[in-house]
Amino acid sequence: MNRAPTNLTSLLSTLDAGAGLAQRHLWLVNLLTWIRGPQESVPAALGRVQLFLDALEAEPELQSRLRAWWVTLVDTVDMTPLLADFGFAPRTALVSEVAERLRCKLLPGSPETIDAAELFSLALPSAFDAQWLGALPEANLLRLVALLSDGPGHDSRWQKVLLDAITYCAGQILSTGFAPELRLRMSEQARATQPFHALIRDVESLRVEVLHGLRTSDRRDAAAQRLRERLEACRAATATVYQHLEDNGISVGLVFRLRQLRARILRVRALLDCLLSPTPAISATRLLAHLVQVGQERRSLRALLASNSSLLAAKVAERSAETGEHYITRTPAEYRAMLGKAAGGGAVMAFTTLIKFGLYALALSAFWGGFWAGVNYAASFVLIQLLHFTVATKQPAMTAPAMAAKLQELDSADSVQAFVDEVSHLVRSQVAAVLGNVLVVFPAVLGLCTLWALVSGGPTLSADKAMQVFESLHLLGPSVLFAAFTGVLLFASSIIAGWTENWFVLHRLDSAMRYNPRITHWLGGERAARWAGFLRENISGFAANISLGFMLGLIPVFAHFFGLGLDVRHVTLSSGQIGAASATLGLEVLHLPAFWWAAATIPLLGALNVAVSFYLAFGLALRARNVSGSYRSRIYTAIRARLRTAPLSFFMPVRRAS
Repeated sequence: MNRAPTNLTSLLSTLDAGAGLAQRHLWLVNLLTWIRGPQESVPAALGRVQLFLDALEAEPELQSRLRAWWVTLVDTVDMTPLLADFGFAPRTALVSEVAERLRCKLLPGSPETIDAAELFSLALPSAFDAQWLGALPEANLLRLVALLSDGPGHDSRWQKVLLDAITYCAGQILSTGFAPELRLRMSEQARATQPFHALIRDVESLRVEVLHGLRTSDRRDAAAQRLRERLEACRAATATVYQHLEDNGISVGLVFRLRQLRARILRVRALLDCLLSPTPAISATRLLAHLVQVGQERRSLRALLASNSSLLAAKVAERSAETGEHYITRTPAEYRAMLGKAAGGGAVMAFTTLIKFGLYALALSAFWGGFWAGVNYAASFVLIQLLHFTVATKQPAMTAPAMAAKLQELDSADSVQAFVDEVSHLVRSQVAAVLGNVLVVFPAVLGLCTLWALVSGGPTLSADKAMQVFESLHLLGPSVLFAAFTGVLLFASSIIAGWTENWFVLHRLDSAMRYNPRITHWLGGERAARWAGFLRENISGFAANISLGFMLGLIPVFAHFFGLGLDVRHVTLSSGQIGAASATLGLEVLHLPAFWWAAATIPLLGALNVAVSFYLAFGLALRARNVSGSYRSRIYTAIRARLRTAPLSFFMPVRRAS
């Protein structure tokens, strides 16, 4: 195995233009490693560059060897992939780019390549390289250019390389701009101006003006200005796609293509600046420093997913916010209505609890037990939705984005107080929903189990099973942890709901159902329109309820399979289970410590279900909407002040003076 030389003398002694491809490239890698040094100090790196230049200028024979090595390098290595493609996905799809970045992270590169982009990644792999490259003095850059120059055609060769890269970038821009999924989403005005049609013509016009020796600089500058204006028109046209996405749903893959297109336009501008710069050495070095930074971003999976999912997160939060507004009560009448809806949800969940215990009696296998439990939960949640009732724990993940949206409007003390009012409205809405669920589901299950015992002559649960219910909900057991985990599932269901609604709108399925000839022939025009409107209004709720139901049923099964020991604790279902167990044991249950330990757990289950779900959804909404930390601190201060002065406002509606 070859070791990198540790000093300049040994490094220069290995310089050989006649060496093999890998050895020539390894010499460059070793040179840059030596310049970088072990401590990543910019002054030290610049000092080593100075030493390198001094050593070359003192030895004419070394200069000849370096110049021969450089000529061989530029003749064998294709520079276009570095200037035109480096930092971009080989295919304009997010999934393929994720796979490519994983490959770059996991698989080593080889210096035996004619791809300048691969060699660049090996030679300048550190973010520190951008720092010392950007700090190189112009005098040293001119000395290096003089050492590498191989004759009067040196400048024209560099111009051809830059023009080739511009042409290749322009071709990629043209291909993406003509893609139907982008072109059809542009505004009508942008399509009418046809900004992409003459892009290649403008590039070729610039090539002629730059390479033709008899042309004047005025004509060259005019050609460059036309190309810049053409690029700006292309950028403006693609920017109109974002408005379409905001109105009609967001595709992460489409956002990725838009970002790639914008980045290529910026790359062409950078190449143009380098081509026309009066100080090409400085411009080339700045370009290389920029490419080093691009290389760092190119290897980051987190940066890729964060940048391309931000708009989707914003849209999910926005759609959840629209739903969440319906769960916030602001008047005594709305508060009473929320209590009624929650009571209805509690009544439905009473039957859900009994069906759950009935499934236990069937002694199904773990998977099928979890599956049918999920069906039971999902059907109950959907029924509650269709009856316009509510389940308390479903609200936080929806109301959090609605609250985060209001954080962007805090420009005065009055607006801060208005937001605190909204917080108090939200908290007491949650209190009303939890109370309505719990205070109805417990007596409802108790009554249904008592009725079953009278009809069938036996209790719904055995005494042993009833005691197991109490022990599983013991305050000092893992129920608190399981309740927090259930909050995570509640948040996940809201994300699924937002994503599903975005997908439904993006693919215009409501319009397809309303107007598609096959569907209208089968359903009839009026019924198809009615179904389309119904699904458009309820698709988010269906997705949330069905996904939550199956997660509550199946995730504990999979967790136990992998030995994780996770379970779920839903406050309404747990209250119903306590009611069923109490019906079995009768009035004696009041003398059992296990009953009181389980009853004491219920408030904590409700608080954690709600708080964890709200916290995760609120954090996502804050990031999606780019709400600053200063707003958050102002809000926390105002909320603490309200808690000191009017704590009951968080639990009961305030009656306004008539």
